[in-house]
Amino acid sequence: MLSDDAARILKAEWQRVSALAQTRKLEDALEQPRLIKAIHQSINSSVKTYRYVLPTQIVSKLADSSLDSRCLQASRGGRGAFDARTVAHAVIVPFDQENESVLGGSQEPYVSNPVRVPEVSSRYRDAQKYVKDWDKLCVVLDAVESRAREDFTRRVFRQVLIETYKRLSSVRVVYAAPRRVSLRKTTEAIQAYLSEHSGGDRLLALTSAVFTVIGSRFGLWAEVKRGKITAADQASGMLADLECVTKDRHVAVAVEVKDRKITISQLRAKLRSIREKQVSEIFFVATQGTLESEEAQVNALVNHEFGSGQNIYVTDLERLCGTVLALLGERGRRDFLIETSAQLEKYHSEIAHRRAWAAILETL
Repeated sequence: MLSDDAARILKAEWQRVSALAQTRKLEDALEQPRLIKAIHQSINSSVKTYRYVLPTQIVSKLADSSLDSRCLQASRGGRGAFDARTVAHAVIVPFDQENESVLGGSQEPYVSNPVRVPEVSSRYRDAQKYVKDWDKLCVVLDAVESRAREDFTRRVFRQVLIETYKRLSSVRVVYAAPRRVSLRKTTEAIQAYLSEHSGGDRLLALTSAVFTVIGSRFGLWAEVKRGKITAADQASGMLADLECVTKDRHVAVAVEVKDRKITISQLRAKLRSIREKQVSEIFFVATQGTLESEEAQVNALVNHEFGSGQNIYVTDLERLCGTVLALLGERGRRDFLIETSAQLEKYHSEIAHRRAWAAILETL
């Protein structure tokens, strides 16, 4: 059945695109700038219905190469005629619902006026209110039909999904934080969230959230400045991954976040810049603690630096949160969950990381 085959193809290709995106290896599937631009504009069209057209038409072509990807209605007749509405509503609409309504959340996109014509072609240009957007759809589908090659059609479809994924990354995820949460449940949420590799993104969001709540609840600093996960501290002009800044713009605490074991060389390198800026308090927050073979050296360095006025704290996030979140109480723990959500949105974390946190909140 056409819809079943289309659904299988969509699922496989979407998994592929998502996996590449999460490893930061997502690249354009096409080499034609004109086609890439037309696909981008179609997926982001101001006309909601148009966003559904390329996914529907091209996945149908992949499921059955004999179809004419430009055809919208079986009643058009001729070679490759088929009912695109069936695929749109049975395959693309559920996909849209599963992915934060990235295409617009329409329940029946193919019953709207823009696509109540026999086919996507210049012949029906005058029936469209937004002719430039219609032209973009025509450019892409004409290219698919003129090439008439499965490998090219698949690359076009991947480009459609790439643009969809990029659009999804800008969609705001709904985070349903509970009204109250225990310390145990909060700790379990942190553990579950950090169980998946993220290149440090998840750890940084959680750490930034807990220091932000500490500052607001205890009045220790006015704000927490944070760099992007992919930016080096020096390039961003920051001392560390996080800077806890007072009202008079003094850096009260610097926080370095490591999604791996901390080494003695990392501590020494960071301390040079910290000492230069006259910041006396620095946290090294890691998921895996100190490198075992260097633990004695790390302890010796911490003791030595204390004598010269540098307070160094090496800890893991779970241990830090175990104490802090107990002191914060129920309201503070809820603030922490909400602030983590805000961090993920503000710094545009990968959609997979944002959705994973939203899913964890729903279990609390």
